[in-house]
Amino acid sequence: MNLRQITIKDQLELKKVYFDSIQSLDEKIYNQEQKRAWSSQAWDNPNFDKSITQGKGWLLTQQGIIIAFATRYPKNRIALFYCKGKFQRKGCGSKLLYKLEDEAKKEGLASLSTEASLISYELFLKNKWEIISKEKIIINNIFFERYKMTKNIKIN
Repeated sequence: MNLRQITIKDQLELKKVYFDSIQSLDEKIYNQEQKRAWSSQAWDNPNFDKSITQGKGWLLTQQGIIIAFATRYPKNRIALFYCKGKFQRKGCGSKLLYKLEDEAKKEGLASLSTEASLISYELFLKNKWEIISKEKIIINNIFFERYKMTKNIKIN
């Protein structure tokens, strides 16, 4: 796997990774209706585009194909964190999370926050993130639960 910074040219491929990532989720956790509502955000949500064009992010490639990515937008928030289905649970998330945290430390940030899905929150917990609260949100008239999380990353 190769790690590199996201560029504007990656936008369409990142949308495809996002869509694949969500559509690959276990239906015991997110049903088909939820997956349809959530995955449509790649095309329907201007905040998705802002996170890529105005945020700072990294992606992983394998044989030149983008397999996972993560962004910070604004700079102290992990906004997007996705991996293609067939590459999930193979270390991509950990590699991206380490990179995001390391870059934030280098920029002098004291902490990071995110809203983690029922899938990703365990990875964040494993990496010493804390749950602030569980929240319910609505995407395209469909209810979702997620976790507001934070991590102090300041170097003492």
